[in-house]
Amino acid sequence: MSRPYDLSSITALICFEAAARNASFKNAAQELNVTPAAVSHQIKALESDLGCNLFLRRSRGVELTEKGAFLFVAVQRGLEAISEAVTQMRDRPEAVDVTIRTTTAVSSLWLTPKISAFWKSHPTITVAQIVSDVPGMADRCDLSIQYGNPQENREECHKLFQDRIVAVGTPRFATEQGIRRVEDLLKAPLIHMNNEETDWTNWTDWFQALGHPGPKGRRFSVNNYMIALQAAQDDVGAVLGWDGLVKNLMKEGRLVELVPDSIPSPVAFYLKIHPRAGSKARLFASWLAKSS
Repeated sequence: MSRPYDLSSITALICFEAAARNASFKNAAQELNVTPAAVSHQIKALESDLGCNLFLRRSRGVELTEKGAFLFVAVQRGLEAISEAVTQMRDRPEAVDVTIRTTTAVSSLWLTPKISAFWKSHPTITVAQIVSDVPGMADRCDLSIQYGNPQENREECHKLFQDRIVAVGTPRFATEQGIRRVEDLLKAPLIHMNNEETDWTNWTDWFQALGHPGPKGRRFSVNNYMIALQAAQDDVGAVLGWDGLVKNLMKEGRLVELVPDSIPSPVAFYLKIHPRAGSKARLFASWLAKSS
């Protein structure tokens, strides 16, 4: 009997998603409670099935290829849809004290380390994340992190941080493209975000704020900020970086500021407290706002 869906091994796809999200076979193995060799075996089997390389193996970890990035977005969308359906079917609010919703980038780059720190001082309070780059599920969470102007929101909100927005890329990219000034970026390859739901500041906004016209160089468009950052690390182009989110990547030397010019983010990342939030959610919200 023919299968209704053209899929590779589900186990291999789950291993791939964990490895891509963690940028590490070792960390993916720890998350999945298997050995790194088992993850590597599943990835090799998936690459063999698809007939292409999904990762570039580096000494410090792994990086997605362009085809790997394409598959990563598709797999995450599928898993997010399944996760949301399962969450809706489970009626066990007592199992989790706090549920917070945010985007993939904010979760990976900022929120998850904060939750780990929170647990050290509040080990009995359980915090669950709904990580998604598409709208919805607002009625299923106590808190959410959003990018915008909290004063325009009638619900209770707390400002978390408001970054500088800088142009970042690899040192190799800067050298090959001869980038020293903002004007050099106007014709350089740029990575654009095309996710309308996040409404983050784009390249045209950034150049206009610095008194320049829109860019004319080659475009590489994605709808996921983590993929945009990975593409930048693969020398695909320059990407806009919110310095509070990408500081660890810059500290590790994976990305650098390409030009000295920057702009303050026109809006902030803020925490919205939803009507269903209880005392434990409010305690976490207060701690998160103070620790930002």
